[in-house]
Amino acid sequence: MSTPAPSHAARRDAVGSAVILGLRSNLPQFLLLVAVNALVGGTLGQERTVLPLLAGDVFHLDSYSSALTYILAFGLAKAATNYAAGTLSDRFGRKPVLVAGWLIALPVPLLLIFGSSWAWIVAANVVLGLSQGLTWSTTVVMKMDLVGPHRRGLAMGFNEAAGYLGVAGTALFTGYLAATYGLRPAPFLLGAAFIAVGLGLSILTVRETHHHAKAEAASRSGSVAETQPGAAAGPAAGAASGGLSSREVFTLTSFRDRSLSAVSQAGMVNNLNDGLAWGLFPVLFTSAGLPLEQVGILAAVYPAVWGAVQLVTGAASDRFGRKWLIAGGMGVQAAGLVMVAAGHGFGVWLAAAVLMGVGTAMVYPTLLAAIGDVAHPGWRARSVGVYRLWRDGGFAVGALLSGILADAYGIPSTIMVVAALTAASGVVVALRMRGTDHRR
Repeated sequence: MSTPAPSHAARRDAVGSAVILGLRSNLPQFLLLVAVNALVGGTLGQERTVLPLLAGDVFHLDSYSSALTYILAFGLAKAATNYAAGTLSDRFGRKPVLVAGWLIALPVPLLLIFGSSWAWIVAANVVLGLSQGLTWSTTVVMKMDLVGPHRRGLAMGFNEAAGYLGVAGTALFTGYLAATYGLRPAPFLLGAAFIAVGLGLSILTVRETHHHAKAEAASRSGSVAETQPGAAAGPAAGAASGGLSSREVFTLTSFRDRSLSAVSQAGMVNNLNDGLAWGLFPVLFTSAGLPLEQVGILAAVYPAVWGAVQLVTGAASDRFGRKWLIAGGMGVQAAGLVMVAAGHGFGVWLAAAVLMGVGTAMVYPTLLAAIGDVAHPGWRARSVGVYRLWRDGGFAVGALLSGILADAYGIPSTIMVVAALTAASGVVVALRMRGTDHRR
């Protein structure tokens, strides 16, 4: 007599090795991928403090719209590559896509160090966006593969915490390097070291995880009973077998499924305000007379709090559900943005950065976990890619919107507009997304 497959499924891959789902069973590889994503974040963090200042001090750009073109370029490249990463990792495996992402990143520090015009900096960010789309997306999918359905929020908390603590630590240290040695080349040498180490680890020690996703799909036996409660009532229920085309996955994730589409718009607005913070906050702080060291601290505190608190919020979403953490987190972010716009001085802005970090931490791993809850393992990587397409498209939208509004009305008014959009996004989640309790 056959017995149901256990939730932490043990099956066989193509070469007959046991495939076991679960965090404890895959802890060494999981922690390795956490370390790899910290390096991915550090590669991005090399820009957070320095690049907005390069625009004015070195290249003498006199409009916010021109200065923010690098974020626009980064966002468009990363969004498109996020979408492709899911399909590529399903077709060729996760590890080759991860390695390819690191290889693409190799010229980025050289472009940033030796770029003689702003076009070089924009080109560097196109390349960086391509790399980040492959590396960060793949580490997300690989962790989902390893842990199975029961610790997905915790896994995403660790993944995003590692990435954004990497961003924060590098932003802080590059601020010190820039104050001590100048804006170029010292800050970008750190990024070059991260790329070299990340590439080496990915080639030599990371193992393929695609077979873990196949084992989870087999254990579900065509049922959506293990997905988010309420998912069976939506379009995702009809996709339980995992046999969807990429076009169907796109429409399902973007528009048709209430939960998936609510998550996608929230991710986009979240990165819209992050793009604003990346491009305009250092300019606002320096124009108010803050020294470069304090600007580096403020640039680091927001992603540092965001990164660290995700270790709590990711696990909390496993226990208490996803919806209200997301809706509440968007509201907390909006409050932090209002404090930045209305406040003045290091102390007020430090408190605002902490508040924004907490709000983003409530949202970021929870959004990814919600996608993993609803999407079938057979098309989950593609659904994550579609979500990340919309989410990181927020960088591009944020750069355009922030640049145009800041040139017309100033930075404080621009921040208030983005705060209103962020609050409205939380309301959309509250009204549209299904209530969640993944344990059912």
